[in-house]
Amino acid sequence: MSTAAWSRIAPEGGRPFVKMHGLRNHFVIVDGRDAPYAPSEAAIARICDVQVGVGGDQLLIIQHSDRADAFLRILNIDGREVSACGNATRCAAWLLLEETGRDGVTLETGAGVLRCARAGPCEVSVQMGRIVHDWQAIPLARAVDTLDLPLVHGPLARGVASYIGNPHVTFFVSDLAALDVAALAHPVLSDPLFPEQVNVGLAEVTGVASLRLQAYERPGILTGACGTGACVAVRAARLRGLVGPGRIRVEMGAGAVIVDVSDTGDAVMTGPVAFCYSGRLPRELEGTV
Repeated sequence: MSTAAWSRIAPEGGRPFVKMHGLRNHFVIVDGRDAPYAPSEAAIARICDVQVGVGGDQLLIIQHSDRADAFLRILNIDGREVSACGNATRCAAWLLLEETGRDGVTLETGAGVLRCARAGPCEVSVQMGRIVHDWQAIPLARAVDTLDLPLVHGPLARGVASYIGNPHVTFFVSDLAALDVAALAHPVLSDPLFPEQVNVGLAEVTGVASLRLQAYERPGILTGACGTGACVAVRAARLRGLVGPGRIRVEMGAGAVIVDVSDTGDAVMTGPVAFCYSGRLPRELEGTV
C-alpha cells in the first residue's frame, strides 16, 4: 500500500511499518516507494531486535520496479542483503494483493521476477524460480559433486547443495526429532566450503508426498519455517528418489507449505501469511536517503 495509506493506520511518529509473519517467520515491512529507505546495519539490528525494537527475522523494503509491480529488498538482522526468502515473498505479495485488489502480482527480487497469486483468504502461491546445483552459483569454494557433497559433520553426510536465490544444503536424516539441529548445523553453516555461509536444512522423509524439515538459516538462526529451504528439500528428495512426483507437503515447526517442483527444477510454493500489527519506527531509524 502507499505511504499515505500506511500513515492512516499507524500512530504518530516516524516511518510507518507493517509486521507480518509467514509460519512464524517474522518480518518488519517498510514501504520505500514514495520515500526511499536505506537504514544502516545498526538500525536494521535494532529494528529486528525484539528486546529494543519491533522484532523480526528480517527487514523487508518494498521499492519501485521497472520490471514488476514492486521490488522487494530482503535484509537479514546482520545487515546482509539476500536475494530470496519464500516466507518474506508471500507476506510482501499479500500486502500488494490487498493494496491492488487483484488476484495476482509480480515481485522483483534479487532472484528475478516472481509471480504471486492468491491461494486463499490468507494464503499465497509463489513461483519461486529455478533451483540450480552449479557449484559456482551457490557458491562453493571449489568444484565438487553438489548432489553428493564430500562433507561430513557428525551424522550429517551426503548433502545436496542448491541455489534458489540463496544458498542451501539439505541433509536427509531418519529421526529429525531426536537431533540437536542447531549444534549439528552450525559447523556446516560456517564450513570453508561455503565462502558466503549456507542455509542448512535437515529433512526427514515421512511419506511419498511428505517431508519434515528443520532449517538453520544464516547468520545462525533456528527458524520455525523456511520457504526456500522447503523448495530445495523437495528438489533434493526427488533427485534422490525419496518422494514421488507432484505436490509435496513440507511440515516445519511452525506449520506446512505445499511445494511442487518440475523436472527442470522450477518450484512453486503455497503457504499461509498472517498480519500482526502496524506502527511507526522511531524517527532516528527512518533512514531516508
